[in-house]
Amino acid sequence: MADIHPFRALRYDLQRVPASQVVTQPYDKITPAMQDRYYTASPYNLVRIILGRRDPGDNATSNVYTRAAAHARDWRNAGILRQDASPSIYTYSQTFTAASGTSFERRGFIALGRVEDYSAKVVFRHEQTLSKPKADRLDLLRTTRAHYEQLFLLYEDSGKIDSLLATVQPPTIDVADEYGVAHRVWQICDPEVIASVQSEMRDKKLVIADGHHRYETALNFRNECREAAGASSNPQAPHEFVMMTFVNMNDPGLLVLPTHRVVHSLESFSADDFQNSSRAFFAVEEIDPALDAARAAAVLLERGRVGTALLAVTANRAFVLHSPKPAAAQFLAGLSPRQQALDVVQLHKCLLEGVLKLSEESIRNQQNLSYLREASEALTQVRSGAANMAFLMNPCPVEQVRDVAFAGEVMPQKSTDFYPKLLSGLTAYALD
Repeated sequence: MADIHPFRALRYDLQRVPASQVVTQPYDKITPAMQDRYYTASPYNLVRIILGRRDPGDNATSNVYTRAAAHARDWRNAGILRQDASPSIYTYSQTFTAASGTSFERRGFIALGRVEDYSAKVVFRHEQTLSKPKADRLDLLRTTRAHYEQLFLLYEDSGKIDSLLATVQPPTIDVADEYGVAHRVWQICDPEVIASVQSEMRDKKLVIADGHHRYETALNFRNECREAAGASSNPQAPHEFVMMTFVNMNDPGLLVLPTHRVVHSLESFSADDFQNSSRAFFAVEEIDPALDAARAAAVLLERGRVGTALLAVTANRAFVLHSPKPAAAQFLAGLSPRQQALDVVQLHKCLLEGVLKLSEESIRNQQNLSYLREASEALTQVRSGAANMAFLMNPCPVEQVRDVAFAGEVMPQKSTDFYPKLLSGLTAYALD
């Protein structure tokens, strides 16, 4: 089912530029401060292509997208970016230390995957997308005609594919990012190995872990190209494929972190009212409001062993919400049992929409809601008065992500945070 192909990756010439000066985090994880740092690191840093600076004088012929295309063209002409001579797939290893202090290695491989409609039941999503990011990425793709960032796809396997790609050769790329994650890439151009990997992947279903917006951008671009080609459309044309990193969902290094919710700028908010209203839907226990991030994680882990566990924190109060009551069903009506069992769905439907009266649209547009990976930062915001309430959560198990995706369902925005992110700038897929 999964149609995987080798490709001649466009890569930085590491004899000309050090990898550490040109790679970046994914575009949607780059803060303004990070953007500035990347700009300073090198005139060839990939940020100039994937998230360039906008100018007040931008117009239809000179803008962030045309500048990105000009950089890409100039770097290729100067030999800063070079295309590999042989069609290859690229083994990708990420070694990192979790917050717990435990070290992990996550392994995968980079290759081209066919862009499939969701209805084909080959590629499955698990999150909704927004139109604005897709429009931005489509404008960039139209102008540069290259995929500079990998999509993150999961497949299920006993480990055979990883064993096929095992090598004792030194890595082609070896670089550490700003979070201390070691990224290593090996170029694999042996036709027999590639054919074996293609064969093993053929019956796999793929779940998008990260990159929903960019996948749907690739779909939209493919459809545009097909329409322009008309009857001469070629199923092997470059626009029929996109660059993906494939990771086995049974990989012991596949780590999912929670994404916490911070509610802010409510016209009126009362911790007492929240507590009283929430009791209709959950068992609510008040705990020590001085807890830190580590204590919060421990409480969530312990309470989450037997079901739902949510931690709501205000400036001077803290509540554990667990054991949903029958009244919660009114907000979960129409959702499958798979969805109803998710902590994040119960949080969104019962608490954000039901108790705090945030509309689905306002949540989608993040009018009164922000998302944070770090529990400590969420706690700081509410205790400083910058937010009304923080909701801290357990991570969503990857098995739940798989089951929701395979059922053709989607989860709320930012339901998962696969860590670490795939580094941008290791490989690129040029359509021309």
